Amino acid sequence: MTDLLQAGRLERAHKATAEAGLDALLLTPGADLRYLTGYDAHPLERLTCLVVTASGSAALVVPELEKAAAEASPAGELDLPIVAWPEGGDAYAVVRDLLRDACGGAPGQVGIANRMWAEQALAFAAALPGTEQALAGPVLRELRVRKSPAEVEALRRAAHAIDAVHDRVGEWLRAGRTEAEVGRDIAEAILDHGHAEAAFVIVGSGPNGASPHHALSDRVIGPGEPVVVDIGGPMPDGYCSDSTRVYCLGDPPPEFAAYYAVLLDAQEQACAAVRPGVTAGEVDAACREPIAAAGYGEYFIHRTGHGIGLDGHEEPYVIGGSGEILESGMAFSIEPGIYLPGRHGARIEDIVVCTESGVDRLNRSPRELVIL
Repeated sequence: MTDLLQAGRLERAHKATAEAGLDALLLTPGADLRYLTGYDAHPLERLTCLVVTASGSAALVVPELEKAAAEASPAGELDLPIVAWPEGGDAYAVVRDLLRDACGGAPGQVGIANRMWAEQALAFAAALPGTEQALAGPVLRELRVRKSPAEVEALRRAAHAIDAVHDRVGEWLRAGRTEAEVGRDIAEAILDHGHAEAAFVIVGSGPNGASPHHALSDRVIGPGEPVVVDIGGPMPDGYCSDSTRVYCLGDPPPEFAAYYAVLLDAQEQACAAVRPGVTAGEVDAACREPIAAAGYGEYFIHRTGHGIGLDGHEEPYVIGGSGEILESGMAFSIEPGIYLPGRHGARIEDIVVCTESGVDRLNRSPRELVIL
């Protein structure tokens, strides 16, 4: 994490907070807090909150029983006060007093973490009457959306780790086994290949492959069936993998083979469209047009991709009509899918990075249909 936690992140957050017209950011456990401090805090009913002010001060407020963990994390190596509140104490009053000291009185507007628990947001509203709440996400987005070279390499390590799992799927995927049985083997392999967690394992066989977020079931996988395998999770440094490949237990149905070829071409065209200055909407169109031209447009039912980093899904989002201009360092998935309800489906997903010269595809496992 030392290489990833670049000096100056908190300073940039102070500046971005001021430029957004906010007095402070209040960041509870999640990717934003980890991005700024390296502390992978547990989300608990006991409040942990990073206070980042526009005036240049910051403090990490933690439950007393979590202080040792916070100090042992990369946050402990920063010039950052770690303020512990006692069991039974009022953590929200601690944050209120820090804000009043930094702002010279009650703050006018604070940005709260996008995924802060509602009970915490309401508690802050009660502790800071008259203080307007906004979302912190738009402020921190500008810091996080362009990955540093170290972050790109972290994502590359994650991509290669999940590729290694896909390379082994043939060891577990066979007719007569259930999706859940195959999924358990895959989840174990995700950990074996260096991930901190198997965040999701989708094994969609036959008609279940037509449900993009199917996950697992006790359905027995049959011979000749296509199977969608979408897997990923965070590495120990927090950066995530996400990759989808399609397998078939024997020769695929002719209709499936035909539209898989269309899907493969669409994924290639979308990746080829990635470069600085192009909009996310244009990449989505490059992916969607060949699928629509082949008559499958109504069966491509989701966006082309999502950003990835410390969150599995983050900005930028590659979706139709988006005017988001791609910049060097942006990392996101390219994952077209075709889903025929009640029959089968397919999706091909890679993580790519926009570079000055075009696109860097982080995943390297074969994208062609794998016949087992």
